[in-house]
Amino acid sequence: MQQKNYNVIGVMSGTSLDGIDLAWVQIVTYPTYTVAIKESTTVVYTADWVKSLKEAVHFSKEKLQQLNIQYTRYLASVINNFIREYHIFPETIDAICSHGHTILHQPDQGYTLQIGNLPEIAKYTNQKVVCDFRIQDVQLGGQGAPLVPMGDQLLFETYDYCLNLGGFANISMNINDMRIAYDVCAVNTILNIYAHKLGKEYDEGGAFAKMGKLHAPLLDALNALPFFEQLPPKSLGVEWVHQTLLPLLEKYDLPPYDILRTFTEHIAIQLAIQFEENKTVLVTGGGAFNEFLIERLKSHKKIQVVTASRELIEFKEAMIFGLLGVLRLENKINTLSSVTGAERDHSSGVVWQP
Repeated sequence: MQQKNYNVIGVMSGTSLDGIDLAWVQIVTYPTYTVAIKESTTVVYTADWVKSLKEAVHFSKEKLQQLNIQYTRYLASVINNFIREYHIFPETIDAICSHGHTILHQPDQGYTLQIGNLPEIAKYTNQKVVCDFRIQDVQLGGQGAPLVPMGDQLLFETYDYCLNLGGFANISMNINDMRIAYDVCAVNTILNIYAHKLGKEYDEGGAFAKMGKLHAPLLDALNALPFFEQLPPKSLGVEWVHQTLLPLLEKYDLPPYDILRTFTEHIAIQLAIQFEENKTVLVTGGGAFNEFLIERLKSHKKIQVVTASRELIEFKEAMIFGLLGVLRLENKINTLSSVTGAERDHSSGVVWQP
């Protein structure tokens, strides 16, 4: 009989560069999957790391390899500090399940790169590590994203939709007993850039956006981008932000307040298109705290927004990567072809031993 209880550390770093999320979680696999967060924290990136991770999309192959080595060591030190700070007995840890940090994501070209997943991470932490969850799916012809919907299906099936508002917005839902999920649009990858121009790390509660003026021509241009006409499966990466969104926003040369107001409206419109009226939507991710964005979303579509606990909002992805790691250890499906477009469902992730 397979193990029924696991204690794992889920680790996630998102494209919004808010920091590294760590969650010490207990996972019960029988009779149904349940996950409880026992401890959690976010380790904020230093200015130097933010700079390196932002610029890495333009690095040469050799420079990326060096960054990968440095980041793997750094990530391991963050995990080790978490274990010490929360007095977690190393012998009680079944695995560390780490997403790494996405630098390049070009699934249409058969390529995705999450740094921090080198084999040495197991040696540095002296723990079994499950990581590199996306690469196998891309090799199987999939988008390699989103992966969290597997957790949505197992843990949150009572909600009509699960919406995550991070660097990008992605949603998942059941249609005809099949899980469907995809990226919708950029969120904090853009909002944080323009909040930073106003001296803040992010637009708290959407206050800056609320002060700005809506610029109709820019809004129309954003909503007319070809990505929004594509059918799922589809996913977004930081390349799209740099190649498409930022040049478009800079073309209009508007004050940051107006960019934030207009882009927030754009997000709300694109999200509203995805939902049926009078359905329940579980919202997580940093954007769940953007009250103005949620207000604008509800103005476009009559839905019941379910506010998750603060812990779930902030650590859902880290928690679910812990679950994905356990599924991989049990050789059970953790990646759905209906979500990513891969040729088949599969159990994704690399397992490194210390």
